Amino acid sequence: MTRSRPGTAPSLPPVAPEVFAAAVEGLSTRLRRRLDAAVESLAATSADAAEDGTYGIRCGEDALVTLAPGPSGTITSPDQAHCTCLLSPRCLHRAAALGAAPVADPAPPAGTALPTAPVALPARGPSAGQVRAAEGLWTAAAAVLAAGITAVGAVARAELLRAAHTARLAGLRRAEGAALDVVRHLRDARDPQGAHRVQRPAGPVAALRELLLVTHRLKAADPDPGLIGAAHHHHHRPDGPLRLHGVCREPVAGPGALGGVLTHLVDDAGRWYTLRDVAPGGPERARRAGTAHVALRSFLSDHERLSRGGLVVTGAVVAPDGRLLAESGVRATFAAGRPWAGFAPAAAADRTGDAPPLTGCDVEIVAADGEGVLARIDTGDGPGPAVRLAPAHRHPALAHTANLRRLGACPGLRVRVLGRVDPDRVTTLRPLAVGPVPGAGAATLRLPDEWRDRADLGYDRLCDAHFPAAAPGPAPSPPPLAAADASPVDSPLRRVRDLVELAVTGGRRAAAEPARDGDRGAHAAVLRRGGFATGADLYAALGAVAARRPRDAFGRPAGDDLDRYAAQWLATAVYLNGTEAALRRGLWNR
Repeated sequence: MTRSRPGTAPSLPPVAPEVFAAAVEGLSTRLRRRLDAAVESLAATSADAAEDGTYGIRCGEDALVTLAPGPSGTITSPDQAHCTCLLSPRCLHRAAALGAAPVADPAPPAGTALPTAPVALPARGPSAGQVRAAEGLWTAAAAVLAAGITAVGAVARAELLRAAHTARLAGLRRAEGAALDVVRHLRDARDPQGAHRVQRPAGPVAALRELLLVTHRLKAADPDPGLIGAAHHHHHRPDGPLRLHGVCREPVAGPGALGGVLTHLVDDAGRWYTLRDVAPGGPERARRAGTAHVALRSFLSDHERLSRGGLVVTGAVVAPDGRLLAESGVRATFAAGRPWAGFAPAAAADRTGDAPPLTGCDVEIVAADGEGVLARIDTGDGPGPAVRLAPAHRHPALAHTANLRRLGACPGLRVRVLGRVDPDRVTTLRPLAVGPVPGAGAATLRLPDEWRDRADLGYDRLCDAHFPAAAPGPAPSPPPLAAADASPVDSPLRRVRDLVELAVTGGRRAAAEPARDGDRGAHAAVLRRGGFATGADLYAALGAVAARRPRDAFGRPAGDDLDRYAAQWLATAVYLNGTEAALRRGLWNR
C-alpha cells in the first residue's frame, strides 16, 4: 500500500455529481452543519492508495472510508463508498470524503459514437420536464450567487449538483455542464491548501453567467436547440487530413505548479488548433518544454521546430477547445510552414472551441512603461489609440519581461504582435510573439531567416542584431508612464466589471456596499460621461436590488427576492461581456 504525502489534499478519484448529492441528502441537519469543517479537515490527512485501486481515508480513531472506483477510475455508484463507522452510509465521514474528491465529468451516453461533424438539431422548444429541471437549476444557481462563491459550502454545492443531475436526466447537457463548471469553481474557492484559490474572479463570473443565462432562456421555453444539448461537446475527427501551419509557442505556468507549453497552429481555412504539453513543474518546466519533443504518437520533432514549420495529421482527433489529441490511429508528419507575413494581424481571433482567442495587430512602440511597453495601434492611416503591452509571465525563467524591456527602449519601432487581451483591461495586450511589419522598411525588426519572421517572447531572446542599426540599447531602469492607465475606453466600464465580480465573490451583501445611494450616483455619472448610458442604468439597478430587503407589514424579513436579484445580475453581466467583446473587436481587430 502506498501512502500519499501528509499535508496535501488526498489524491482521491473523481466522484459523479449524483453520488455526492445523495450522500449529503442522507445526512441529518446536525451533520450537515458540520460538513464544511469535515471536508476541510481532510486536507490535513493522508490517503492510502492500495494496489487494487481503492483509496482509504482515515477519519479519526474509529472510522475508515474506502473509495473503490470502477474501471473508468470514477466513483459512479453509492456502493463504491464505504465507512466503518456505525452510522454508515448516512455518516459524516463518507459524505466528507466524497465532497473532498474532484467532480467527475459526465460520461457520454452508452453507445455514443465519436462525431465527425457538428450535428444539426431540430428547432423545437424544451419539454415541460426540461423547463422544470431548468427552474430547479436556476434556483440553485441564484442561491449560490446571493451567497457568493467564498461563502458557499458543501451542502449548497450538493444542492447544485443534484439540480445538475436532474438536468442531465432531462437531457439538458449544456445546463449540466455549466453547473459542473460552477461547482468546480466553488471547490477551488474553498480549497484550504490555497493551490487553486481564486486569484481573479473572471472564471467564476463566466461560469455563473453561462449557467444563469442558459437556465433563464430554458425557463422561458426558448426554442433554440443549442440551449439543450449543443454545448455538450465531444471530440471529433475531421474529414480528411489536417494541413496545419505553426504560429507561435505559449509558455504555460498555471495554478498548482503546472508548467509546459502550448504550440498554436492554424489551417488554411483559418481555424486554430493547439498541441499541449503541460505537467507539474512550474515555470522551469515551461521553459524546458519550449524545445521538448512533441507528444503526438510517432511524430519526431520538437515544439520550437513545429511552431515555425508545419504539420500534416491524418486520423486527427480534436478536442472542443482545439487541442490535438494523441489518440489511437493518429499519424503526423512534419511539413513546411509559412512566414508570419502570410497571417492577417487579427486572424487569430477566430479559433475552434471555447478557448480564449489570440489577438494580433501592428503597433508602433512609444516608450517603456514599467515592465511593459506603451504603444499605439497602427491603423494604416497613422497612429491609433494608445495600448499597453504587458508580460504574459513575469518569472525570470521566461523571457517575456526582458524582451518587452528591449522593445520599450526603441520608440518608433513598428512590430506585429500576437497575444491575449488582458481580461481585466481591454487596452492591455499580453503578447506571446512579435514579428516585423511587412513593408515597414528599416523601422521594424530584423529577425533571422530560421525564425520565420517571428520571435516567441517567452523563449527567444531579442538582441541588438534584431533591431534597426540606430535603435538604442535596453534601458537599465525604464520610467513608468501613466498615460495608458487613463484610457477613456476601459476606465469607466471597469466600475461595472468590479461590481459584477464583487457580487460573485462576496455575495449580495458585498455588492450592496459600494453601490449605496451616494456612491451609486457618482459611479453612474462617470459611466454616462464615458458613453456607457446602459451600463450606468444597469450599475444603479444592480446596486439597488442588492441593497433591497423586502419586509412585511410588521417590519420583519419577508422572504428574499433571489429571482429578481439573479436576473438583474445576469442582465448586467451579459451587458458587460458583450460590451467588452465589442470594445476588443473595435480596438484590436482592425
